[in-house]
Amino acid sequence: ALTEPNAGSDLGGVATTAVHVDGGWRLTGEKIYIHNAPVAHFALVLAVTDKSKRKRGGMSMFLVDIDDTPGAARAYHEHKMGQRASQVGGFVFEDAFVPGSALLGEEGTGFGAVLQVLEKGRLGIGALANGISRAALDTATEHARNRRQFGQRIADFQAIAFTLADMATDYEAARQLLEHGARLLDEGRDANAACSMAKLFASEASIRNTSRAVQVLGGSGYIRGVEAERLYRDARITTIYEGTSEVQRIIISRAVIG
Repeated sequence: ALTEPNAGSDLGGVATTAVHVDGGWRLTGEKIYIHNAPVAHFALVLAVTDKSKRKRGGMSMFLVDIDDTPGAARAYHEHKMGQRASQVGGFVFEDAFVPGSALLGEEGTGFGAVLQVLEKGRLGIGALANGISRAALDTATEHARNRRQFGQRIADFQAIAFTLADMATDYEAARQLLEHGARLLDEGRDANAACSMAKLFASEASIRNTSRAVQVLGGSGYIRGVEAERLYRDARITTIYEGTSEVQRIIISRAVIG
C-alpha cells in the first residue's frame, strides 16, 4: 500500500508515519487506490519512520494484519470506470499498533525496496495492457471478417484493413519491447529505461487499439456489454497506474540525456 491523497507519482510525499514504541510501532495515515483493499486481510504498508531522512533512509515497510489490528481498517470500495473485476479501495490507520516483527527488512529500507520492484511492476502492467491490445485486435478482426456492407466484408475495404494492420503492428511492437525488458531483468542487467519504454508504449498502444476496435465495430462498439466497449474502458487506466506515462518519459529522457 503506497499511494496516498498527496503521494502518487511522488512517493517521497508519503505522509503515513510509524512511530517506534515499546514492543513495536504505531501507524497513522491513509492509503488510497489500493488493489484488493476491500477484501485484503493483510497489507504491505510504506510509512515514514524518520522524518529527517524520509525517502533517503527514512521509510520502512510493514506487514499489517488488517482484521486483527485495532486502529487499522478498510476505508471504502471505489467504483471504477474499467477493470471492474479488480477491486480497489483504501486503508486508514489511526494509531494502529503493530509488533516489531511487522517490520519487513531493516528500518529505513522501505523506499529502496519499492524502487527495486517497480521495474517488474511496469512490465506487468505493460503486459496487461498488451493483452487488452490483443483482445481489441481479435474482436475487431472478427467483426471485420463477418460484417458486410456494400456487398462485401468490411475487412476488404482498405480503410478497415489498414486499421487492422496498425493494430497488429502496435501489438507486436509492444510485445517485443516487453520481452526485451524481461530479458534484461532475467540477465540481471540495467532494465530501468527498457521497462519504462515497454510500459509507456504498451499502455498507450492499448488505448489506441481499443479506440480503433470501437471504430471498426461502429455503433455496436459503443454499446455496454460489447467486448470492444469494455476493453476501451479497461485500457484507460494502464497509462496511469504503476507509473504514469509522464513519469515513464522522465525516466527514459534521463537515460537518454544522462
